[in-house]
Amino acid sequence: MIHALSFDIEDWFHMVDIEAVADTSKWPEYSSIVVDRTKWIVDLIGEYETKATFFLLGWVAHRYPEITRYIQAQGHEIGTHSYWHRKVYELTPDEFREDMQLSMDVISDVTGEPVRGFRAPSFSITPGTEWAFDVLLDLGITYDASLFPAPRGHGGYDCQQEAHEVTAPSGRVLPELPMSIRNLGPVPIPFSGGGYMRFLPKMMIHDAFRKFEKRETPVVIYLHPRDFDPDTPRVPMPLKRKFKCYVGMKTTEGKLRSLLKSKQFDTCEAVLRNQGVPALHERSGVCEPKSVSA
Repeated sequence: MIHALSFDIEDWFHMVDIEAVADTSKWPEYSSIVVDRTKWIVDLIGEYETKATFFLLGWVAHRYPEITRYIQAQGHEIGTHSYWHRKVYELTPDEFREDMQLSMDVISDVTGEPVRGFRAPSFSITPGTEWAFDVLLDLGITYDASLFPAPRGHGGYDCQQEAHEVTAPSGRVLPELPMSIRNLGPVPIPFSGGGYMRFLPKMMIHDAFRKFEKRETPVVIYLHPRDFDPDTPRVPMPLKRKFKCYVGMKTTEGKLRSLLKSKQFDTCEAVLRNQGVPALHERSGVCEPKSVSA
């Protein structure tokens, strides 16, 4: 079983709904961790000869083109995570299109290659924002990795756990690689990324991987540069967000290394192809919907 390894490349201050860092004009004034920590991530997974997908903020690619080139030089896939890291459901279709076009143009200017994959900030494609799939298709995006099949603070979309295709309002279809959720009784438990992976014990994470492998379903790991940086700058925020943002940072490297040693990983696009989703450039046929399970 080949699982998907992905990283959302944003800086420590690219947090949604945190008033202390909401003013985008001040972002250039903050100390940055994104270049050093992203390079560290690339070097770490290089020790295991593993490829991954890096979903870059256009803002990061524009300000730090050197890290974009470093990721590309190591043979990894580069997708977009939008430009400004704004929640999709708070944008109009035109605003989303403008943001996406800017991000894709910046990344392509640096890499010389088209951008094929997208992950929404905070997994914020939610019911009622399916228009976003049409925008992505119009712009030439060939797959999405934005759906989070469990309730969460800024997202949540009830969909099948397996790789599948989503239908846009226009009737066109787009390959989708949703995030990984394990059901613990009636409770859906995200386990493979961000604060969830940092908080959960290693044994539970590996057990969830085994359950997915028994179903022949790949797990999607998603992590950020700040997940590996216990000394990242901190700003005032509600206690619940503080716990989610900062818990378990000292454990992330060890958990990821244990998975890289024992599992096989590849890019999101490669996993979609391995799972038999119709050829990304064809997008023919729609998979039958299945119930969410884990």
